[in-house]
Amino acid sequence: MKTTARLLSGAAFTALSLGAALAADAPAEVDTSTVARRLTADEYRTIITDVFGPTIELGGRFEPELRVKGLLAVGTTHVSVTSAGMEQYDVMARAIANQVVDAKHRDLIPCRPANDKAADDACTGTFMAKVGRLLYRRPLTDAELKTYVGAARVATAETKDYWNGLSMSLAAMLSSPKFLFRQVAIVPEPGKPGQWRMEAHAKAQQLSFFLWNAGPDLELLAAAERGDLDTKKGLAKQVDRMMASSRVEAGVRAFFIDNLGFDEFDTLTKDAALFPKFSAQAAADAQEQTLKTIVDLLLTHKGDYRDVFTTKKTFLTQELASIYKVPLVNDGPNGAPDTWVPFEFSKDDPRGGILTQVAFTALHSPPGRGSPTLRGKALREVLLCQKVPAPPAAVKFDIVQDTNNPLYKTARERLKAHATNPVCAGCHKIIDPMGLALENFDGAGAYRLTENGVPIDTSGSLDGVNFTNSAELGKAIHDNPASSSCLVSRLSSYATGRPIDTGMPWAQALLKNFSAGGYKLPDLMRDIALSDDFFSVTPPDTKAAEAAAPNQPAR
Repeated sequence: MKTTARLLSGAAFTALSLGAALAADAPAEVDTSTVARRLTADEYRTIITDVFGPTIELGGRFEPELRVKGLLAVGTTHVSVTSAGMEQYDVMARAIANQVVDAKHRDLIPCRPANDKAADDACTGTFMAKVGRLLYRRPLTDAELKTYVGAARVATAETKDYWNGLSMSLAAMLSSPKFLFRQVAIVPEPGKPGQWRMEAHAKAQQLSFFLWNAGPDLELLAAAERGDLDTKKGLAKQVDRMMASSRVEAGVRAFFIDNLGFDEFDTLTKDAALFPKFSAQAAADAQEQTLKTIVDLLLTHKGDYRDVFTTKKTFLTQELASIYKVPLVNDGPNGAPDTWVPFEFSKDDPRGGILTQVAFTALHSPPGRGSPTLRGKALREVLLCQKVPAPPAAVKFDIVQDTNNPLYKTARERLKAHATNPVCAGCHKIIDPMGLALENFDGAGAYRLTENGVPIDTSGSLDGVNFTNSAELGKAIHDNPASSSCLVSRLSSYATGRPIDTGMPWAQALLKNFSAGGYKLPDLMRDIALSDDFFSVTPPDTKAAEAAAPNQPAR
C-alpha cells in the first residue's frame, strides 16, 4: 500500500494533521490542566505496544530528556517539544498510523467500511473512540471525536482511499499534545467551594504510569468512569489489583533505570585496548543484571530494600562471568552467552550488592580507568541524596588521570597528592573514602587486587563508620539511615513528577511506615499510591485565566 506521504503533499498533510490536532485540543468545558508531563520514550513505546501490538515499529527519534533533582521523571515537567522534535513525533505518528491500517494489522480495527474508496463515519467513529480512549487516557469528548472523524472524511475524499484517510486522522491524534503529554486535569471538589481535586481519569494515569510505567488499562479507566477512584475503598481495590499484576515489575524497573541513571549507558565508552571484554553486549547485560538482582530481591522475595547493597545473590551471563572472572555453569542450549544463570558469591568474597556490579563500577568510571571520585560522588548523590558541589573550573586533574605516574602508582596515592590543593580537599573528603573501597574494580568493573603491581588499599569510612573493603562499604550504606530516606524521596518524586525532599512531612510519614514494615518496596509503592499527597493539585488561577480569555473556561 502506498504511504500517505505519497498521496498527499507535505503541506497538505501538515495542514490536515495540525488542523485536526489543534481543533481537537480546543479548551474543554470541565477540565482545568495545571501540570503536564511529557511522555518519556519508554512510556511512548509502551503505550503504542499496548494499544496496537508489539509488531508496530516507531521509525523516529525522541526529544532529549532532562534530569532534574536526580530524575528524568521530574524533568518531564520541565520540557516541551521543539520544532525539530515535533517533526520527529510527526514522522513517528505517520509511520505508526500507516502500519495500523495496513493489511497485516487491520484486524485491530473493529469494523470495515462499506466502500474502501469512500468515507465511513460510523466505522471511523467506532475505531477512533476505541483507540482515543487509550491514547488520551480518557474518553474522547464529542468535539474531539467529531474532529477526528471529520479529518478522516476529508483525507479520504482527497486520496480516494478510506484506509489512507483513517491513517491520516490517527496520525493527527498521535501528534496531539493530549497524547504526547500527561495532562493533569482538575475539577472542583463537590460540596467544598474553592477546593479542587484531580479528575478521575488523571488519577488513573497517575496510578498506571507509576505502578506499571504504562497508560491505564480498560479496567482502570472503567473504575475512573464509575467514580471508584474518588473513594478510598475503590482506589485501594485498584491499587491492590495493579500491585498483584506482573506488570508492576515494569514499573519497578522503570524507576530504578531512572534513579540509577542507566540512560548514561547510551553514551558510555571504554578504551577497547585496556578493556577488551567490555562490549555493547556486556553493557546491556550489566544493566539487566542489576535490574534482575533488584526485582528478585524486592519483588519476588519481598526482601528488605537495604539488602540490595549487601546481597550475594545475583544473575550472570557468560559475558559478565568473564568480566567478573568467576566460573559459570551454563545449562542453556548450546551454551548460549545470553542465558541468565543464578549465581551467588561466597560469604567471604568482598563482592556483593549492586555497588560491586558492572552497572555501577563501569558506569561511574572514565573510558580508560576507574574513578574513586566519580563512584563516591554517585554514592552520595544517587543513593544517599546528598549533593556534592561541582569542582572549581580552574582545578587541574593531571595527577589523578595519570595512571602511569611512577611516583603515584595507585588511585589512593594520586588522589592524596591531588587533594593537597585546599580547594579540592573539601569535596574529596566526603566522596573519596567511599569510592576507594571500590578500587578492587577497574574501569570496566573487573575484579583486581593490585594496580601497577601495588596492592590496593580499600579501607575507608562513611559518616564515621569505618570499613576495609567493598562488602563492608555495602553494609555501611545498608545501615545508613540516608539510604532508605533517599529511596523514599526519589520514589515519591518519581511518582509525582515533582521534587519531594527527605525532610518534607509526606516523605517523613512514608519513611516511618517504610521502616516499620521492614523496608519492603511493594509496601512503599502502595503507601504512595494511596496517599492524598500523590494526587494533590494546585488550584487554578481563575482570575488570571478569565482576564486572559474572558470567553473561555479556566484551563
